[in-house]
Amino acid sequence: METLLFEVDDSLAILTLNRPDEANAMNLTMMQELMQVSITCDEDPAIRCLLVTGSGPMFSAGGDMKAFVASEDTGRLLKEMTVYFHAAVSRFARMDAPVIMAVNGTAAGAGFSFAASGDIALAAESARFVSAYTAGGLSPDGSSTFFVPRLLGWRKAMELMLTNRSLTAAEAAEWGLINRVVPDADLMAEATALGRKFAAGPTKAYGKVKHMLQQTFSETLESQMELEARSIADLTRTDDLAEGVLAFNEKRRPEFKGS
Repeated sequence: METLLFEVDDSLAILTLNRPDEANAMNLTMMQELMQVSITCDEDPAIRCLLVTGSGPMFSAGGDMKAFVASEDTGRLLKEMTVYFHAAVSRFARMDAPVIMAVNGTAAGAGFSFAASGDIALAAESARFVSAYTAGGLSPDGSSTFFVPRLLGWRKAMELMLTNRSLTAAEAAEWGLINRVVPDADLMAEATALGRKFAAGPTKAYGKVKHMLQQTFSETLESQMELEARSIADLTRTDDLAEGVLAFNEKRRPEFKGS
């Protein structure tokens, strides 16, 4: 791939945004490649966790503004780019495998949106988060108007998107945008350790959790409880449930296979 690095090591996939000379700005090629990687992760049962980070000192500066300037029809270009980007975000969000965002530097614009879409988000102490869209006369894309209000609440989401206030990593953790802050030198080690833990876990159960939490704000109490009942019953037909019960009775750590 031209714009991404992608490797799978013992069920943990690591995806690196790889345009460091361009602050990992997302051009059409990167969004196309993100979609292809999302299909691979969704279709390959051997991939049981995805870790996403950026190459160089930034996570991502967002959409490639140079490409917008060079385009003869920016509206058409943006519609094409979002087809691929939104398909990637959707598949990452809805696949069973957990997605960890390891935000190694500034996450702005589409990079901000992408970071917010992860299931778990760790950030280096030096990281910063800024919506940035309205600073360039644009409105948000890449799922941030879905995930950010759910993470922060309506008022804080509105503040970030209208004022383009920049949050430090510590502020992002305090606001609930990320899970925790990690020293810069320890970010990948901590994210990888967490990724390996997820990659050895009950992948189908993780998928059910993701699915139910994504629906919870649009369901009634009774309909959500019906989803809970169906989900937990479905999991009784997995190999991991049988292993979990056996391990509990044998007083040992379960060895899940993700099936």
